[in-house]
Amino acid sequence: MPKISFQSLFLFSALFRLFLILYGEWQDAHMEVRYTDVDYFVFSDAATLMASGKSPYERSTYRYSPLIAFLLMPNSFLHQSWGKFLFSASDLLVGLLIYRILKLRGVPEKLCTYSTMIWLFNPFTFTIGTRGNCEPIICSMILWILICLINDHMLQAAFWYGLVVHLRIYPIIYALPIILLLGPVHFQPGKKPTLVDWSSRTSESSWDLSNPKITILPNIWNFFTSMITWRRVVFGIISGSTFFILTGLCFYLYGWDFLNEALLYHLTRTDPRHNFSIYFYHIYLHYEHEFSILEKLISFLPQFTVQLVLIFRFAFDLPFCLFLQTLAFVAFNKVITAQYFVWFFCLLPLIMPWSSMKLKWKGVACISFWIGAQTHWLMWGYLLEFRGKNVFFQLWMASLLFMAANTFVIVNIIHSHVYCPLFKQCQANPSKAMKDD
Repeated sequence: MPKISFQSLFLFSALFRLFLILYGEWQDAHMEVRYTDVDYFVFSDAATLMASGKSPYERSTYRYSPLIAFLLMPNSFLHQSWGKFLFSASDLLVGLLIYRILKLRGVPEKLCTYSTMIWLFNPFTFTIGTRGNCEPIICSMILWILICLINDHMLQAAFWYGLVVHLRIYPIIYALPIILLLGPVHFQPGKKPTLVDWSSRTSESSWDLSNPKITILPNIWNFFTSMITWRRVVFGIISGSTFFILTGLCFYLYGWDFLNEALLYHLTRTDPRHNFSIYFYHIYLHYEHEFSILEKLISFLPQFTVQLVLIFRFAFDLPFCLFLQTLAFVAFNKVITAQYFVWFFCLLPLIMPWSSMKLKWKGVACISFWIGAQTHWLMWGYLLEFRGKNVFFQLWMASLLFMAANTFVIVNIIHSHVYCPLFKQCQANPSKAMKDD
């Protein structure tokens, strides 16, 4: 197989995205079905309102931070496709950051390139920016936070984390594994943590998940007995301050409209429209009924439990932990749309070099089951949405099958993963390190 350079691959992917943006403009003008995502029109309308000195929340269904509308203000005076170029540039930046993280972790050049291709040429990802969805911006921030943590740039990591949680509330699930990682197990005063090289992934038998005697998250007791270290305190103060300052400023400018639409709506959202979630049918049948606190807690409990299990098993292998968290968070969420898949696709290339899964058989089985379950769901969704058929129950059964597919993929990815901590453990006595911190 001829060698593929990352530079040529990246250039081709950039030209491909440019072509898709231009093609999208043509399709919007000449075809009944638009290429542009409906959310892009919401962003553009909100940005136009903001440019004229009005509130972006005067645009119904705008449920994002005002910062997103601010970034798209050039749509109203430069060109209507400005946002698509911005989102696609962020999409390309994600590819660069994936490549950079893998190189920092010592992954060989060829494997770095092939892993990055999973993002750059994934149909789910190269269309989302060109259609005008803002998710690539969020993905690029999350990857940049990883790079900051790897390089021990704590202030930068904390600032960007506070910002990304303000823009999109779901990265709040990453707080606990990051805090766990910043403990005395890996960090000594005045010393930069040592990365575990990719070539060491199989040299330490103690990292093998197949060994039932191994404690995946060693020294967890140290975390509870010594929670307060300066890195944890700094990260918490900076990230929390960034989030609350930005949120407070937006609340000062736009009041309860901002708070209800950009934050509270996503925390209490009950969407009766069909979506991939197994909860949609129950919400649809009881939409006029006020859900009790107990009902809300019951739907949240499986998601919360799975998150805790994954965090306390895999937090030290941070990229792998974040991937599993995101995939499980989406799978167990009350509302699931296709754009959510991008949240874990940006992390998938970061774990591929540590996977023993072969494409033949197990890899094909995972891909086929996941795509097949999704296609099956889309068939019933088409009959409901475009044919007006009463297939709500069948669609719900398809959602259950899709949940099973997600669970199947999660289990197989865990079994095929070669556990490899992001940082080497400190050689010093842990109790002494805790005192120093």
